[in-house]
Amino acid sequence: MTLQLSKVYQVETTHLKWWHNAVIYEVYPRSFQDSDGDGIGDLAGIIQRLDYLADLGVNLIWICPIYTSPMTDYGYDVADYCDIHPMFGDLATFDRLLAAAHARGLKVVLDLVPNHTSIEHSWFQGSRSARDNPKRDWYIWRDAAPDGGPPNNWESIFGGSAWTWDAPTGQYYFHTFLVDQPELNWRNPELVNAMKDVIRFWLDRGIDGFRVDAIVCLMKDAAFRDNPPAGADSFWANWGLTLEPRYTMHQPDTFDQIIDLARIFHEEYEDRVYIGETGAPIFEMLIPYYGKPLGGFDIPFNFSMLYTTWDAANIRALVEGYYAVIPAGGWPNFVFGNHDDHRLATRYGMENHRSVAMLLLTLWGIPTMYYGDELGMADVFVPVEKRRDPWGINKPESNFGRDPERTPMQWDSSPNAGFTAGEPWLPLADNYQTVNVAVQSADPQSTLTFYKRLLHLRRASPTLLHGSLAFVDGVPDEVLTYVREAAAERLLILINFGSQVREVDLRSITATAELLLSSHFAEHSGPHVRLQPHESVLLRIAADAQE
Repeated sequence: MTLQLSKVYQVETTHLKWWHNAVIYEVYPRSFQDSDGDGIGDLAGIIQRLDYLADLGVNLIWICPIYTSPMTDYGYDVADYCDIHPMFGDLATFDRLLAAAHARGLKVVLDLVPNHTSIEHSWFQGSRSARDNPKRDWYIWRDAAPDGGPPNNWESIFGGSAWTWDAPTGQYYFHTFLVDQPELNWRNPELVNAMKDVIRFWLDRGIDGFRVDAIVCLMKDAAFRDNPPAGADSFWANWGLTLEPRYTMHQPDTFDQIIDLARIFHEEYEDRVYIGETGAPIFEMLIPYYGKPLGGFDIPFNFSMLYTTWDAANIRALVEGYYAVIPAGGWPNFVFGNHDDHRLATRYGMENHRSVAMLLLTLWGIPTMYYGDELGMADVFVPVEKRRDPWGINKPESNFGRDPERTPMQWDSSPNAGFTAGEPWLPLADNYQTVNVAVQSADPQSTLTFYKRLLHLRRASPTLLHGSLAFVDGVPDEVLTYVREAAAERLLILINFGSQVREVDLRSITATAELLLSSHFAEHSGPHVRLQPHESVLLRIAADAQE
């Protein structure tokens, strides 16, 4: 079988920033480490585990919301953008965390939630107090329809109408999410300036950037037109929507706001990263978030891997389709798991889990990991009486909502997995006594050991960080193969997606092949590779290989 390299994707390296070499590690603070025994993770707990993160090999920590909040949506309902919820600590503790992280070479990014607040935020308390209140127009209020019902058919992602009647002032307010999360009006310049001050407050404190939540919802159709029906097999059905959010998401004037906020990151401060939660059903909808052609988000999150099947041809098509449309100077990124989606070990199968990591950490692009993925943590069944996520409670068809992927980090085999001395806020996995950091750290062939070796190979390799990429044609259908190249080094990645042994003869592209890492910790030598089912390998091949 003759192998050939396909199109070569070259990487722009003349304007590299620190985040181009980053591996983002998402920390869900409620579930990472509890320091005071109340069963809920906190900032002091994160400080305790910074050495683990530095040793793991990641270098950017993204911390989900820690602001003052009634916790109706567990922090994504903000009551004060410039203070810390007492259950997590206080501003002084946050400052200690930031200093300790920076001392270990770790960057820290916080969540910004600009689309909505809590109903307990002082802004909304003023807004709903009277129609002539100065903050009335900071939120989206509308008169009832002629029949007294909601102004239009817009629906909430959490179920039901996105409009809630407020009797004291006789109008409806809008909320894409919970009724307790009223939507901010980004057409009001005073609100925009207030949110800019929030951004500056934290950047002045020394954080390294923001991940901006729900940015696709920021602007709504000025004419408030009804949304059309969504097909049963549409992308939006994955979100449980019956309507296509044509007039409530991805609005053209959203990009103007993104570019305006970007000026704070790019002109007022140095070396701060601007990340957007920009999930879109097609890449053409994602690309405008980079800016025109740039000047928007440094990293607009690509969620394509969250909604696809584990298939070699499918994954290759997604990667090539993405690379083909990224604007000049823009950088790709890949998100395989987060706090809103079932864990990758559950979605793709435990047998493929390490190969998912091989793909994520060897593609050209900025990878995002979710806490516990490095252990192979899977979804945890949460019984009805212990469910916390309002999405799962309000919409049972959501397969128990997001609780299964938010369970406590599994540190050791002690009671409650070393996460807390109290009762954990969500139940632990049944396997925590064997699937945990302590056990896997002592096992030279564990999933954690595999992740650590792969992460450290990536950090030490200019080729994996910003080398060119070309897929290889002529391999068996179930084997995804690609070459990364920089300077005089060539690396070859082979991933067997199938359940059968697959053999690949590399002699048509290389005379030698040195094994750097196997997901199975198997031995491979020479240019003839025999892949076990679901195995992936990273090889160094001859730099003068013929094409």
